[in-house]
Formats: sequence, structure tokens, C-alpha cells
Amino acid sequence: MRVGISCRAAARQFKVSYASAIRWAQAMRERGSFAPLTMGGDTRSRRVETHADYLLRLHRLEPDLTLAEICARLERARGEKVSPSMIWRFFDRHDITYKKSRRRRASRTVPTCSNVGDDGSTVNSTSIR
Repeated sequence: MRVGISCRAAARQFKVSYASAIRWAQAMRERGSFAPLTMGGDTRSRRVETHADYLLRLHRLEPDLTLAEICARLERARGEKVSPSMIWRFFDRHDITYKKSRRRRASRTVPTCSNVGDDGSTVNSTSIR
């Protein structure tokens, strides 16, 4: 781009939108480069990773805590407010899974769930997550 040419004139010359020319000029002014910025990725995990020792110890001592309970404990103990999804991604990165387990043995005489929905239709138990 020539120095001194307006963004609109440059946009016409290079057959791009005015907005694109303005963004290119702004990138050069602010960063000194036309190179694209990095896209996507996890930008918040380092907040949670700084508390890895606490979270892993908490999971080891109390493995039945819910994600919401872990969030509340982290906020009380360390003052870090995070969402349950951030905690889930933390445990996923550390290969720790939460599996649902039965609290008691299934009854042999009384069914513990019905295969009939509220509207009378048959419910496929494998389709419910």
C-alpha cells in the first residue's frame, strides 16, 4: 500500500471492501504487521491450571463432588470464580472422568424406571443421556 493513500482508495485499488482496508490499516498501525491473529483455542485454562494442585487434591479426597460444588469450593478457598464447564474441561485435560454410579443395588421385584413416557409413548432408555 502506498503511504498517504486513503483506506477507501486502497480498497477500490485492491478490490476489497472498505471495512477490510480499514482493518488492514489498523492492524499495521497497532501491531506493525498484516499477519493474522491466532484463532480459537483455550484462552482461559491457565486460570484454572494455576489451582491444579488444589483441584486434584479435592477430587482425590472427595470424588463425589459435583462440578458446581467444586466451583463453589474453589471460590471460597482461592477466590477464583469459574464456571462448571471450565472445571469439566480441567478434569478432561487431566483424564479424570465423572461416571454416574448407582447409589444402591437395583430392585429385583420393583422396576426402578418406567419405559412409558408421560404422553403414553414408549421411551427408549438408551436414547436418554
